[in-house]
Amino acid sequence: MMFACSTPDELRSSRRLSRGVVVACIALLVLGCATKRPAPIEERTTPLPTTITPPAPGAPSPPATAAPEVPPPTYTVKRGDTLYQIALDNGLDYRELAAWNQIDNVNLIRVGQVLRLTAPGETASTTTAASGVTTAPLRTTPPVTEPKSPGGTGVPSASPSAAAGTANLKSAPKAVKEPYSEHAVREITLAAAAPTLAAPAPEAGPAPLPLRPEAPVDTTRIPSPSGDTGDDHLDWTWPAKGKVVTGFSDTANLKGIDIAGKAGDPVYASAAGKVVYAGSGLRGYGKLIIIKHNKTYLSAYAHNREILVKEGQQVAQGQKIAEMGNTDTDQVKLHFEIRRLGKPMDPARYLPPA
Repeated sequence: MMFACSTPDELRSSRRLSRGVVVACIALLVLGCATKRPAPIEERTTPLPTTITPPAPGAPSPPATAAPEVPPPTYTVKRGDTLYQIALDNGLDYRELAAWNQIDNVNLIRVGQVLRLTAPGETASTTTAASGVTTAPLRTTPPVTEPKSPGGTGVPSASPSAAAGTANLKSAPKAVKEPYSEHAVREITLAAAAPTLAAPAPEAGPAPLPLRPEAPVDTTRIPSPSGDTGDDHLDWTWPAKGKVVTGFSDTANLKGIDIAGKAGDPVYASAAGKVVYAGSGLRGYGKLIIIKHNKTYLSAYAHNREILVKEGQQVAQGQKIAEMGNTDTDQVKLHFEIRRLGKPMDPARYLPPA
């Protein structure tokens, strides 16, 4: 029997081959471990509670903030202004305006001077003559008090939630198990077969009455709005007899109407009131009379030849107050204005049909 012997070179080559195989296996193992994906990390957080605890029933409510005080309306004097014109444009008596601003000489005011248009005693809750807007402090709702228990001990009654919780408790008596009998079976069968009574239908009420159509509103004349003195309405009359030669126009700066006539024709008070101005201090009006009827309305009568009333005098409706003329104008006429809170209004919408 013969055995083949390996040479030293063959043995060395086989050893090198075995080492290469081992190295390759180790490399494959290392590569496989390196390509494994790490386990996912999951972040878990505990949710915060969203329940809001209501305040206790007896906790005091936060104090209400007081309404800011509204400053009084003012007017800044411009070049060419007079105290008479400022008072007329704001529906005021020039003497009161001078007293409110401590002006001794009504003919002396400075450009840039700020004049207040309300009395010093008036606050933010009074009505301003310039805008006619009434402001008042906000009303706060009174705190709600907890009702006392019927016993009068002062302990507050149970809250609605607590009452609802107690209402869910069973308060009916427990069922009693009775022994079997034919009589009991018959009663249970009859009770199950009995028909339920239908609820009676509600009786039909009377048919609703048809709505009455509203009467059309007459827009030919404007009733005076409510004033602080209770003069809800003024019945205006024509201040003079004659033809209207110039009408009212906002765009053309025509603040009233012009009534033509003859020199010396009578001029009448269109409504009762107090004479707050009688003179010739307003440029473009000539000899002028201004009557204050209430806190809302003024009327002006311009270009008179003679003035027959004095300042502070009370006049009646239809009373003769002047004679028609042509002072500060080129023809004999009466310029008549109606002002609401100082704003010129169209007299034709207030006066009765001619």
